[in-house]
Amino acid sequence: MADNPTLGEWLARRGVSRRTVLAYAAHVGALMALPPAARSALAQGLASTRRQSVIWLSFQECTGCTESLTRSFSPTLENLIFDFISLDYHETLQAASGEAAEDARRAAMAADKGKYVVVVDGSVSTKDGGVYSTIAGVANVDMLRDAAKDALAVVAVGTCAAFGGLPAAKPNPTGAVAVCELVVDKPVVAIPGCPPIAEAVAGTLAYLVAFGALPELDSLRRPKAFFGETIHDRCYRRPFYERGLYAEGFDDEGARRGYCLYKVGCKGPVTYNSCATLKWNGGVSFPIQSGHGCLGCSEPDFWDQGGFYRPLSTSLPGLGPTLAGAAVAGAALGGAAAWLSRRHLKSFQAGAEKPEGDAS
Repeated sequence: MADNPTLGEWLARRGVSRRTVLAYAAHVGALMALPPAARSALAQGLASTRRQSVIWLSFQECTGCTESLTRSFSPTLENLIFDFISLDYHETLQAASGEAAEDARRAAMAADKGKYVVVVDGSVSTKDGGVYSTIAGVANVDMLRDAAKDALAVVAVGTCAAFGGLPAAKPNPTGAVAVCELVVDKPVVAIPGCPPIAEAVAGTLAYLVAFGALPELDSLRRPKAFFGETIHDRCYRRPFYERGLYAEGFDDEGARRGYCLYKVGCKGPVTYNSCATLKWNGGVSFPIQSGHGCLGCSEPDFWDQGGFYRPLSTSLPGLGPTLAGAAVAGAALGGAAAWLSRRHLKSFQAGAEKPEGDAS
């Protein structure tokens, strides 16, 4: 075999059979709603490509995104996702530390110039030159620009990296911003969530490795395969919603009967994610199934919106009467709806009747 083997050859050396690769490709293809032909192409792409060099940068974050990925119970994820990629730098998972770790990052960037993928979890501090979050004496904002300069693509994992998250919440003392606000000349994909669903991270990386391109994205750069529908669309409590049966509190009879959690603040009607279908911990449960309404953590500015325990129509005044009514009626709001757009949000929060530039 060649000194620089394909992924298929490398997996074979480790005792991973072709059947296992095909099964994994079928699993990822099903997660991403790919047609059967595309699933076969996914398996072929994974087998014929080289391992993808990945540089994982952790900035203003809580490590929950990494915990979510490494603790996943998805079939074969623990073994295969790290076989598909060469994780050349990751502060949390790497054995090296100090200058040796930084040397490894620089060496990977040089060896795979133009080919490596940068994964970022955590928002980026920009105030006062970014001095409020540094690694090895280098400000996050500078490290990101340096790493992204010769990258193939950048993946913003978690809501902090995708939209700014909690660090960017008011009053945002560190000047935290989303990755896409700094990286404007490279493809950027966002996989939000606090934390993100592990299968969404793994599926996106597998697609990138196999096809050398990003999957179809929505208006907020999220993969449509995982963020194409609202939680409300697929929620198992939806029949109760349709019948007007709601829990009025977390300890009332409605809650015990599993009624819809809309009246106790569930944001499922305006939150795009796969929680209701993929769930967590090997498909065991998700927040709504555990009796707690959706917080909308995969949407921009979810923390500043607050109102976690009040109905949408009263907790998100920025929606306005028309959009709030649509949410109450169970409509799935589009990816470009006002609540999902930072620009629209600021206009609404400033008391404007219409978003800036809206002539309707």
